Amino acid sequence: MSRPGNTTRITDGPDKRRGTESTEVRSAHGQPRPCPERELKDTHDQGNGLEIARMPSAAERTRTLVQSTCSSVLLIPGLEQAPPYTLEPDGRTVGRDGEVLLAFPEHSPAARAAAHAQDDELHAVLEVTDVAPVAVPHRVRGRAWVSGWLTRVPGAAAPGTAVLRLETGEVSVDDLWGAGLVDPEDFTAARPDPLSPHEAELLQHLAAAHGSEVQRLRGLLGERTGARSAAGAVAVPLALDRFGLRVRFVGVRTFDARFDFPEPVADVSGLRRAMHTLFEAAAG
Repeated sequence: MSRPGNTTRITDGPDKRRGTESTEVRSAHGQPRPCPERELKDTHDQGNGLEIARMPSAAERTRTLVQSTCSSVLLIPGLEQAPPYTLEPDGRTVGRDGEVLLAFPEHSPAARAAAHAQDDELHAVLEVTDVAPVAVPHRVRGRAWVSGWLTRVPGAAAPGTAVLRLETGEVSVDDLWGAGLVDPEDFTAARPDPLSPHEAELLQHLAAAHGSEVQRLRGLLGERTGARSAAGAVAVPLALDRFGLRVRFVGVRTFDARFDFPEPVADVSGLRRAMHTLFEAAAG
């Protein structure tokens, strides 16, 4: 994923009257996204008044992508010339020890390569690509990679299907929050975001049925730097997680704004209440 440059993050404290927080993220070009977590923490420690928005950890974001329905491909040395679709697993899940289990047709190139692997000699990389489910510039929201050693799981598949085990060695993510490595133990312990199974449908619903309410969220940005450039911009709901909603404002300047929920939500019912609070704040 290409690295965008000149990204600025501005986070205000909570608006006590409205009970909300919002974070503006601007980029001169490329994919808008905030600064790396370490830089944000350093800035906060310097006591300059900026606050760190609540956010999912890199391990949680990676686990969410791996267990989502995002497209993926298994990269195996020696199979570079294989048609890409033959290296796309039919299904994937994460085992109790952090291994990634991949379902392939029994006679696929990946299954044949794993069947001949001995003593964990076959190295492979699972690449997951996250594409926004709504039409928006810079639609690729992120990628995650899990690399390790590939073997075939004997007797663990339906007829005509092979289950391959990717033992986790290295994990990394590059997404709207930033890029970084993930400790395999943290990846194993992390849990996917509870809204992930419903995110695509929810974002499409917000875009189609609540476009005017999403547009009015611009008012929560106040008079901060860049907020004025949102006037007349198209507001597109870009991402949801249990901590908040990210909106991309597309106009003369494209930037993201992150709107934190009053508290983390655990399910769709909690999300409805949180969105109602945001829309009420923007209307008031």
